Amino acid sequence: MEQIKEESSYFGTERISRILFKMAPPVMLAQLIQALYNIIDSVFVGKYSETGLTALSIIYPIQLLMIALAVGTGVGINTIMASKLGLGQGDKADEYAGIGTPLAAVLWVLFAVVCYAIMPFYAATQTSSPEVISDVVSYGRIVCVFSFGLFFESVLTKILQARGDMKTPMTAQIIGAVINIILDPLLIFGLFGLPKMGIAGAAAATVAGQVSAALIVMKKGFRKPPAMRKFPRYTANIFRLGLPNILMQSAYTFYIFGLNVILASFSDAAVTVLGLYYKWQTFFFIPLGAMQTCIVPVISYNYAARNKERCRKTLNTSILFGMVLMFIGTLCFLIIPEPMLSFFSKDEQVIAIGINAFRIIGISFIPLVTSLTYPVLFQAVGASFKSSLLTIIRTVFLFVPLGYLFSRFGLEYFWITYPITEVITTTVGFFMCRSFFKHPYLTENGNQ
Repeated sequence: MEQIKEESSYFGTERISRILFKMAPPVMLAQLIQALYNIIDSVFVGKYSETGLTALSIIYPIQLLMIALAVGTGVGINTIMASKLGLGQGDKADEYAGIGTPLAAVLWVLFAVVCYAIMPFYAATQTSSPEVISDVVSYGRIVCVFSFGLFFESVLTKILQARGDMKTPMTAQIIGAVINIILDPLLIFGLFGLPKMGIAGAAAATVAGQVSAALIVMKKGFRKPPAMRKFPRYTANIFRLGLPNILMQSAYTFYIFGLNVILASFSDAAVTVLGLYYKWQTFFFIPLGAMQTCIVPVISYNYAARNKERCRKTLNTSILFGMVLMFIGTLCFLIIPEPMLSFFSKDEQVIAIGINAFRIIGISFIPLVTSLTYPVLFQAVGASFKSSLLTIIRTVFLFVPLGYLFSRFGLEYFWITYPITEVITTTVGFFMCRSFFKHPYLTENGNQ
Protein backbone atom coordinates (compact mmCIF):
# COMPACT_ATOMS: atom_id res chain seq x y z
CA MET A 1 0.00 0.00 0.00
CA GLU A 2 2.87 2.39 0.78
CA GLN A 3 4.32 1.73 -2.67
CA ILE A 4 1.01 2.62 -4.30
CA LYS A 5 0.82 5.84 -2.28
CA GLU A 6 4.36 6.81 -3.31
CA GLU A 7 3.67 6.09 -6.99
CA SER A 8 0.42 8.05 -7.03
CA SER A 9 1.66 11.05 -5.00
CA TYR A 10 4.41 11.39 -7.60
CA PHE A 11 1.70 12.74 -9.94
CA GLY A 12 0.97 15.55 -7.49
CA THR A 13 4.46 16.70 -6.54
CA GLU A 14 7.00 16.02 -9.30
CA ARG A 15 7.69 18.52 -12.07
CA ILE A 16 5.21 17.95 -14.91
CA SER A 17 7.79 17.83 -17.67
CA ARG A 18 9.81 15.27 -15.72
CA ILE A 19 6.73 13.08 -15.16
CA LEU A 20 5.81 13.10 -18.84
CA PHE A 21 9.35 12.58 -20.08
CA LYS A 22 9.77 9.72 -17.65
CA MET A 23 6.46 8.05 -18.50
CA ALA A 24 6.39 8.77 -22.23
CA PRO A 25 9.55 7.00 -23.53
CA PRO A 26 8.44 3.47 -22.55
CA VAL A 27 5.00 4.12 -24.06
CA MET A 28 6.56 5.61 -27.19
CA LEU A 29 8.94 2.71 -27.60
CA ALA A 30 6.11 0.21 -27.28
CA GLN A 31 4.02 2.18 -29.76
CA LEU A 32 6.98 2.45 -32.11
CA ILE A 33 7.28 -1.31 -32.18
CA GLN A 34 3.54 -1.56 -32.76
CA ALA A 35 3.76 0.96 -35.60
CA LEU A 36 6.64 -0.94 -37.18
CA TYR A 37 4.57 -4.10 -36.92
CA ASN A 38 1.66 -2.41 -38.71
CA ILE A 39 3.96 -1.21 -41.46
CA ILE A 40 5.85 -4.48 -41.86
CA ASP A 41 2.60 -6.45 -41.76
CA SER A 42 1.29 -4.40 -44.69
CA VAL A 43 4.58 -4.75 -46.57
CA PHE A 44 4.46 -8.55 -46.46
CA VAL A 45 0.76 -8.66 -47.30
CA GLY A 46 1.36 -6.20 -50.16
CA LYS A 47 4.10 -8.42 -51.56
CA TYR A 48 1.75 -11.40 -51.36
CA SER A 49 -1.13 -9.69 -53.21
CA GLU A 50 -2.62 -6.26 -53.96
CA THR A 51 -6.07 -7.58 -53.00
CA GLY A 52 -4.70 -8.44 -49.57
CA LEU A 53 -3.50 -4.86 -49.11
CA THR A 54 -6.96 -3.55 -49.99
CA ALA A 55 -8.50 -6.09 -47.60
CA LEU A 56 -6.34 -4.75 -44.74
CA SER A 57 -7.67 -1.24 -45.45
CA ILE A 58 -11.23 -2.52 -45.35
CA ILE A 59 -10.83 -4.53 -42.13
CA TYR A 60 -9.05 -1.62 -40.38
CA PRO A 61 -12.29 0.00 -39.06
CA ILE A 62 -13.31 -3.31 -37.44
CA GLN A 63 -9.93 -3.57 -35.76
CA LEU A 64 -10.35 0.00 -34.51
CA LEU A 65 -13.72 -0.90 -33.04
CA MET A 66 -12.19 -3.87 -31.24
CA ILE A 67 -9.41 -1.68 -29.88
CA ALA A 68 -11.98 0.95 -28.87
CA LEU A 69 -13.87 -1.48 -26.66
CA ALA A 70 -10.72 -2.96 -25.13
CA VAL A 71 -8.70 0.21 -24.59
CA GLY A 72 -11.73 2.34 -23.68
CA THR A 73 -12.68 -0.09 -20.92
CA GLY A 74 -9.09 -0.04 -19.69
CA VAL A 75 -9.07 3.77 -19.74
CA GLY A 76 -12.21 3.82 -17.60
CA ILE A 77 -10.49 1.61 -15.02
CA ASN A 78 -7.27 3.64 -15.30
CA THR A 79 -9.07 6.94 -14.78
CA ILE A 80 -11.07 5.86 -11.74
CA MET A 81 -8.02 4.16 -10.20
CA ALA A 82 -5.98 7.34 -10.56
CA SER A 83 -8.80 9.33 -8.99
CA LYS A 84 -9.07 6.92 -6.03
CA LEU A 85 -5.32 7.01 -5.53
CA GLY A 86 -5.45 10.81 -5.61
CA LEU A 87 -7.96 10.63 -2.75
CA GLY A 88 -5.80 8.13 -0.85
CA GLN A 89 -8.21 5.24 -1.42
CA GLY A 90 -5.78 2.51 -2.49
CA ASP A 91 -8.10 -0.35 -1.52
CA LYS A 92 -10.85 1.00 -3.75
CA ALA A 93 -8.37 1.33 -6.62
CA ASP A 94 -7.46 -2.34 -6.23
CA GLU A 95 -11.12 -3.36 -6.30
CA TYR A 96 -11.64 -1.56 -9.59
CA ALA A 97 -8.52 -3.24 -10.96
CA GLY A 98 -10.09 -6.59 -10.06
CA ILE A 99 -13.01 -5.88 -12.37
CA GLY A 100 -10.68 -5.73 -15.38
CA THR A 101 -10.12 -9.40 -16.26
CA PRO A 102 -13.74 -10.64 -16.11
CA LEU A 103 -14.91 -7.54 -17.95
CA ALA A 104 -12.36 -8.12 -20.72
CA ALA A 105 -13.54 -11.74 -21.07
CA VAL A 106 -17.19 -10.73 -21.48
CA LEU A 107 -16.38 -8.06 -24.08
CA TRP A 108 -14.23 -10.52 -26.07
CA VAL A 109 -17.00 -13.13 -26.29
CA LEU A 110 -19.60 -10.59 -27.41
CA PHE A 111 -17.31 -9.03 -29.99
CA ALA A 112 -16.14 -12.37 -31.40
CA VAL A 113 -19.65 -13.74 -31.90
CA VAL A 114 -21.02 -10.61 -33.57
CA CYS A 115 -18.05 -10.04 -35.87
CA TYR A 116 -17.90 -13.65 -37.04
CA ALA A 117 -21.53 -13.42 -38.10
CA ILE A 118 -21.43 -10.07 -39.90
CA MET A 119 -18.01 -10.28 -41.60
CA PRO A 120 -19.21 -11.38 -45.09
CA PHE A 121 -21.91 -8.70 -45.15
CA TYR A 122 -19.45 -6.06 -43.94
CA ALA A 123 -16.93 -6.96 -46.66
CA ALA A 124 -19.60 -6.75 -49.36
CA THR A 125 -20.48 -3.17 -48.33
CA GLN A 126 -16.92 -2.05 -49.06
CA THR A 127 -16.06 -3.74 -52.35
CA SER A 128 -17.54 -5.80 -55.17
CA SER A 129 -14.35 -7.78 -55.79
CA PRO A 130 -14.81 -11.47 -54.82
CA GLU A 131 -11.06 -11.80 -54.16
CA VAL A 132 -11.00 -8.84 -51.77
CA ILE A 133 -14.18 -10.02 -50.01
CA SER A 134 -12.62 -13.46 -49.49
CA ASP A 135 -9.47 -11.89 -47.99
CA VAL A 136 -11.50 -9.61 -45.70
CA VAL A 137 -13.55 -12.52 -44.34
CA SER A 138 -10.50 -14.74 -43.88
CA TYR A 139 -8.40 -12.13 -42.08
CA GLY A 140 -11.27 -10.52 -40.19
CA ARG A 141 -12.73 -13.67 -38.68
CA ILE A 142 -9.35 -14.82 -37.35
CA VAL A 143 -8.40 -11.51 -35.70
CA CYS A 144 -11.87 -11.05 -34.18
CA VAL A 145 -12.66 -14.57 -32.95
CA PHE A 146 -9.21 -14.96 -31.38
CA SER A 147 -9.01 -11.41 -30.02
CA PHE A 148 -8.99 -12.44 -26.33
CA GLY A 149 -5.29 -11.56 -26.16
CA LEU A 150 -5.96 -8.00 -27.26
CA PHE A 151 -8.79 -7.50 -24.75
CA PHE A 152 -6.84 -8.84 -21.77
CA GLU A 153 -3.62 -7.04 -22.69
CA SER A 154 -5.36 -3.68 -23.26
CA VAL A 155 -7.26 -3.70 -19.95
CA LEU A 156 -4.39 -4.99 -17.82
CA THR A 157 -1.99 -2.51 -19.41
CA LYS A 158 -4.16 0.41 -18.26
CA ILE A 159 -4.31 -1.04 -14.77
CA LEU A 160 -0.53 -1.12 -14.57
CA GLN A 161 -0.22 2.39 -16.04
CA ALA A 162 -2.58 3.76 -13.37
CA ARG A 163 0.10 2.79 -10.85
CA GLY A 164 2.85 4.39 -12.92
CA ASP A 165 4.18 1.07 -14.28
CA MET A 166 5.00 1.84 -17.91
CA LYS A 167 7.84 -0.67 -18.30
CA THR A 168 5.85 -3.90 -18.03
CA PRO A 169 3.32 -2.88 -20.72
CA MET A 170 6.20 -1.67 -22.87
CA THR A 171 7.98 -5.01 -22.55
CA ALA A 172 4.78 -6.91 -23.31
CA GLN A 173 3.97 -4.88 -26.39
CA ILE A 174 7.50 -5.09 -27.73
CA ILE A 175 7.63 -8.88 -27.30
CA GLY A 176 4.18 -9.26 -28.82
CA ALA A 177 5.07 -7.11 -31.81
CA VAL A 178 8.40 -8.89 -32.38
CA ILE A 179 6.65 -12.28 -32.36
CA ASN A 180 4.14 -10.86 -34.81
CA ILE A 181 6.84 -9.53 -37.13
CA ILE A 182 8.78 -12.81 -37.08
CA LEU A 183 5.71 -14.95 -37.77
CA ASP A 184 4.35 -12.73 -40.55
CA PRO A 185 6.60 -13.86 -43.43
CA LEU A 186 6.80 -17.42 -42.08
CA LEU A 187 3.03 -17.93 -42.12
CA ILE A 188 2.15 -15.74 -45.12
CA PHE A 189 4.67 -17.37 -47.50
CA GLY A 190 5.02 -20.77 -45.79
CA LEU A 191 8.75 -20.61 -45.02
CA PHE A 192 10.79 -23.32 -43.23
CA GLY A 193 8.19 -25.99 -43.79
CA LEU A 194 5.27 -24.02 -42.33
CA PRO A 195 1.98 -23.94 -44.25
CA LYS A 196 1.53 -21.14 -46.80
CA MET A 197 -1.50 -19.35 -45.32
CA GLY A 198 -1.49 -16.07 -47.24
CA ILE A 199 -3.46 -13.27 -45.59
CA ALA A 200 -4.77 -15.75 -43.00
CA GLY A 201 -1.13 -16.18 -41.91
CA ALA A 202 -0.89 -12.45 -41.23
CA ALA A 203 -3.99 -12.71 -39.04
CA ALA A 204 -2.58 -15.72 -37.17
CA ALA A 205 0.67 -13.84 -36.54
CA THR A 206 -1.30 -10.88 -35.18
CA VAL A 207 -3.23 -13.08 -32.77
CA ALA A 208 -0.07 -14.85 -31.58
CA GLY A 209 1.56 -11.52 -30.74
CA GLN A 210 -1.49 -10.30 -28.83
CA VAL A 211 -1.69 -13.46 -26.72
CA SER A 212 2.02 -13.24 -25.89
CA ALA A 213 1.64 -9.65 -24.70
CA ALA A 214 -1.41 -10.53 -22.61
CA LEU A 215 0.42 -13.30 -20.76
CA ILE A 216 3.18 -10.88 -19.76
CA VAL A 217 0.95 -8.12 -18.33
CA MET A 218 -1.33 -10.63 -16.64
CA LYS A 219 1.39 -11.60 -14.16
CA LYS A 220 1.53 -8.09 -12.63
CA GLY A 221 -1.79 -6.60 -13.65
CA PHE A 222 -4.22 -9.26 -12.47
CA ARG A 223 -6.08 -8.49 -9.25
CA LYS A 224 -8.65 -10.57 -7.40
CA PRO A 225 -12.16 -9.46 -8.39
CA PRO A 226 -14.29 -7.81 -5.66
CA ALA A 227 -17.55 -9.28 -4.36
CA MET A 228 -20.12 -9.95 -7.08
CA ARG A 229 -22.59 -7.49 -5.55
CA LYS A 230 -20.15 -4.67 -6.41
CA PHE A 231 -19.86 -5.59 -10.10
CA PRO A 232 -22.93 -3.68 -11.40
CA ARG A 233 -22.04 -0.39 -9.69
CA TYR A 234 -18.31 -0.63 -10.41
CA THR A 235 -18.89 -1.61 -14.03
CA ALA A 236 -21.27 1.33 -14.50
CA ASN A 237 -18.62 3.70 -13.09
CA ILE A 238 -15.95 2.22 -15.37
CA PHE A 239 -18.01 2.69 -18.51
CA ARG A 240 -19.13 6.14 -17.44
CA LEU A 241 -15.49 7.22 -17.43
CA GLY A 242 -14.35 5.01 -20.30
CA LEU A 243 -17.27 5.80 -22.61
CA PRO A 244 -15.68 8.98 -24.08
CA ASN A 245 -12.62 6.96 -25.13
CA ILE A 246 -14.79 4.14 -26.49
CA LEU A 247 -16.90 6.63 -28.42
CA MET A 248 -13.82 8.44 -29.68
CA GLN A 249 -12.23 5.23 -30.97
CA SER A 250 -15.55 3.83 -32.20
CA ALA A 251 -16.25 7.05 -34.03
CA TYR A 252 -12.98 6.49 -35.88
CA THR A 253 -14.36 3.13 -36.94
CA PHE A 254 -17.53 4.60 -38.37
CA TYR A 255 -15.96 7.62 -40.01
CA ILE A 256 -13.26 5.51 -41.67
CA PHE A 257 -15.99 3.09 -42.76
CA GLY A 258 -17.89 6.06 -44.19
CA LEU A 259 -14.80 7.42 -45.92
CA ASN A 260 -14.07 3.96 -47.39
CA VAL A 261 -17.58 3.85 -48.83
CA ILE A 262 -17.11 7.29 -50.40
CA LEU A 263 -13.70 6.35 -51.85
CA ALA A 264 -14.98 3.00 -53.13
CA SER A 265 -17.18 4.97 -55.52
CA PHE A 266 -13.95 6.12 -57.20
CA SER A 267 -11.79 2.96 -57.11
CA ASP A 268 -10.28 0.24 -54.90
CA ALA A 269 -6.98 2.12 -55.30
CA ALA A 270 -8.44 5.13 -53.48
CA VAL A 271 -9.52 2.87 -50.60
CA THR A 272 -6.01 1.41 -50.50
CA VAL A 273 -4.49 4.91 -50.26
CA LEU A 274 -6.63 5.72 -47.22
CA GLY A 275 -5.49 2.49 -45.58
CA LEU A 276 -1.85 3.25 -46.31
CA TYR A 277 -2.25 6.71 -44.82
CA TYR A 278 -3.49 5.22 -41.56
CA LYS A 279 -0.56 2.79 -41.53
CA TRP A 280 1.87 5.71 -41.69
CA GLN A 281 -0.30 7.80 -39.38
CA THR A 282 0.16 5.18 -36.67
CA PHE A 283 3.91 5.68 -36.93
CA PHE A 284 3.90 9.48 -36.89
CA PHE A 285 1.30 9.74 -34.13
CA ILE A 286 3.48 7.95 -31.59
CA PRO A 287 4.40 11.13 -29.63
CA LEU A 288 0.77 12.24 -29.53
CA GLY A 289 -0.50 8.83 -28.47
CA ALA A 290 2.15 8.58 -25.76
CA MET A 291 1.24 11.99 -24.36
CA GLN A 292 -2.46 11.12 -24.30
CA THR A 293 -1.72 7.91 -22.43
CA CYS A 294 0.49 9.64 -19.89
CA ILE A 295 -1.60 12.70 -19.10
CA VAL A 296 -4.77 10.80 -18.12
CA PRO A 297 -3.58 9.57 -14.69
CA VAL A 298 -1.68 12.83 -14.02
CA ILE A 299 -4.67 15.07 -14.77
CA SER A 300 -7.10 12.72 -12.99
CA TYR A 301 -4.96 12.75 -9.84
CA ASN A 302 -4.52 16.54 -9.78
CA TYR A 303 -8.15 17.25 -10.69
CA ALA A 304 -9.25 15.14 -7.71
CA ALA A 305 -6.82 17.19 -5.59
CA ARG A 306 -8.21 20.44 -7.13
CA ASN A 307 -4.80 21.45 -8.38
CA LYS A 308 -5.80 23.63 -11.31
CA GLU A 309 -2.34 24.79 -12.32
CA ARG A 310 -0.92 21.28 -12.52
CA CYS A 311 -3.86 20.20 -14.69
CA ARG A 312 -3.32 23.17 -16.99
CA LYS A 313 0.44 22.69 -17.16
CA THR A 314 0.08 18.99 -17.91
CA LEU A 315 -2.24 19.79 -20.81
CA ASN A 316 -0.05 22.57 -22.25
CA THR A 317 3.17 20.58 -21.93
CA SER A 318 1.69 17.60 -23.75
CA ILE A 319 0.30 19.81 -26.54
CA LEU A 320 3.62 21.60 -27.04
CA PHE A 321 5.56 18.35 -27.09
CA GLY A 322 3.09 16.80 -29.53
CA MET A 323 3.15 19.77 -31.91
CA VAL A 324 6.91 19.93 -32.11
CA LEU A 325 7.21 16.28 -33.06
CA MET A 326 4.14 16.24 -35.31
CA PHE A 327 5.77 18.99 -37.35
CA ILE A 328 8.29 16.36 -38.45
CA GLY A 329 5.41 14.22 -39.67
CA THR A 330 4.02 17.17 -41.64
CA LEU A 331 7.37 17.65 -43.39
CA CYS A 332 7.56 13.97 -44.33
CA PHE A 333 4.07 13.93 -45.82
CA LEU A 334 4.79 17.10 -47.79
CA ILE A 335 8.27 16.22 -49.04
CA ILE A 336 8.49 12.43 -49.48
CA PRO A 337 4.97 11.07 -50.13
CA GLU A 338 6.04 8.97 -53.13
CA PRO A 339 8.73 6.92 -51.28
CA MET A 340 6.29 6.39 -48.40
CA LEU A 341 3.67 4.98 -50.77
CA SER A 342 6.16 2.96 -52.82
CA PHE A 343 7.27 1.24 -49.63
CA PHE A 344 3.96 -0.66 -49.67
CA SER A 345 2.75 -0.71 -53.24
CA LYS A 346 4.08 -0.47 -56.80
CA ASP A 347 0.63 0.17 -58.23
CA GLU A 348 0.91 3.38 -60.29
CA GLN A 349 -2.69 4.38 -59.62
CA VAL A 350 -2.25 4.01 -55.85
CA ILE A 351 0.93 6.12 -55.92
CA ALA A 352 -0.59 8.83 -58.14
CA ILE A 353 -3.66 9.21 -55.92
CA GLY A 354 -1.59 8.93 -52.73
CA ILE A 355 0.92 11.69 -53.49
CA ASN A 356 -1.81 14.34 -53.65
CA ALA A 357 -3.65 12.82 -50.68
CA PHE A 358 -0.60 12.65 -48.41
CA ARG A 359 0.43 16.25 -49.08
CA ILE A 360 -3.00 17.64 -48.26
CA ILE A 361 -3.55 15.43 -45.19
CA GLY A 362 -0.10 16.30 -43.82
CA ILE A 363 -1.21 19.92 -43.40
CA SER A 364 -3.74 18.76 -40.79
CA PHE A 365 -1.20 17.30 -38.36
CA ILE A 366 -0.57 20.42 -36.26
CA PRO A 367 -4.24 21.30 -35.49
CA LEU A 368 -4.91 17.59 -35.06
CA VAL A 369 -2.73 17.59 -31.90
CA THR A 370 -5.19 19.81 -30.04
CA SER A 371 -8.33 18.34 -31.62
CA LEU A 372 -7.37 14.96 -30.16
CA THR A 373 -5.91 16.17 -26.86
CA TYR A 374 -8.84 18.28 -25.65
CA PRO A 375 -11.18 15.24 -25.48
CA VAL A 376 -8.53 13.43 -23.42
CA LEU A 377 -8.50 16.30 -20.92
CA PHE A 378 -12.26 16.06 -20.42
CA GLN A 379 -12.11 12.28 -20.25
CA ALA A 380 -9.46 12.47 -17.52
CA VAL A 381 -11.63 14.71 -15.31
CA GLY A 382 -14.80 12.68 -15.82
CA ALA A 383 -16.49 15.25 -18.11
CA SER A 384 -17.84 12.51 -20.37
CA PHE A 385 -20.32 14.70 -22.21
CA LYS A 386 -17.75 17.29 -23.29
CA SER A 387 -15.25 14.66 -24.36
CA SER A 388 -17.88 12.77 -26.32
CA LEU A 389 -19.25 15.97 -27.86
CA LEU A 390 -15.87 16.94 -29.31
CA THR A 391 -15.43 13.45 -30.71
CA ILE A 392 -18.91 13.42 -32.25
CA ILE A 393 -18.41 16.87 -33.78
CA ARG A 394 -15.16 15.74 -35.38
CA THR A 395 -16.18 12.33 -36.67
CA VAL A 396 -19.94 12.47 -37.20
CA PHE A 397 -20.70 16.08 -38.11
CA LEU A 398 -17.47 16.95 -39.92
CA PHE A 399 -15.45 14.08 -41.39
CA VAL A 400 -18.01 12.07 -43.34
CA PRO A 401 -20.35 14.95 -44.36
CA LEU A 402 -17.40 17.11 -45.47
CA GLY A 403 -15.79 14.10 -47.16
CA TYR A 404 -18.95 13.48 -49.15
CA LEU A 405 -19.33 17.20 -49.99
CA PHE A 406 -15.77 17.62 -51.26
CA SER A 407 -15.86 14.30 -53.12
CA ARG A 408 -18.64 15.71 -55.32
CA PHE A 409 -16.02 18.04 -56.83
CA GLY A 410 -13.63 15.17 -57.52
CA LEU A 411 -11.29 12.76 -55.72
CA GLU A 412 -8.48 15.33 -55.49
CA TYR A 413 -10.74 17.60 -53.40
CA PHE A 414 -11.85 14.84 -51.02
CA TRP A 415 -8.62 15.06 -49.00
CA ILE A 416 -9.26 18.70 -48.00
CA THR A 417 -11.68 17.18 -45.49
CA TYR A 418 -8.78 16.47 -43.11
CA PRO A 419 -7.27 19.94 -42.44
CA ILE A 420 -10.68 21.65 -42.34
CA THR A 421 -12.06 19.10 -39.86
CA GLU A 422 -9.09 19.45 -37.49
CA VAL A 423 -9.14 23.26 -37.52
CA ILE A 424 -12.87 23.42 -36.70
CA THR A 425 -12.57 20.78 -33.94
CA THR A 426 -9.57 22.55 -32.39
CA THR A 427 -11.45 25.87 -32.33
CA VAL A 428 -14.46 24.35 -30.54
CA GLY A 429 -12.17 22.45 -28.13
CA PHE A 430 -10.23 25.61 -27.26
CA PHE A 431 -13.33 27.48 -26.10
CA MET A 432 -14.60 24.46 -24.15
CA CYS A 433 -11.20 24.10 -22.46
CA ARG A 434 -11.07 27.78 -21.51
CA SER A 435 -14.51 27.49 -19.93
CA PHE A 436 -13.48 24.34 -18.05
CA PHE A 437 -10.57 26.02 -16.26
CA LYS A 438 -12.93 28.74 -15.00
CA HIS A 439 -15.20 26.18 -13.29
CA PRO A 440 -15.76 26.84 -9.55
CA TYR A 441 -14.50 23.35 -8.64
CA LEU A 442 -11.01 24.41 -9.72
CA THR A 443 -11.17 28.06 -8.69
CA GLU A 444 -12.79 27.94 -5.25
CA ASN A 445 -9.63 26.60 -3.63
CA GLY A 446 -7.74 29.71 -2.70
CA ASN A 447 -4.24 28.36 -3.25
CA GLN A 448 -4.98 27.40 -6.86
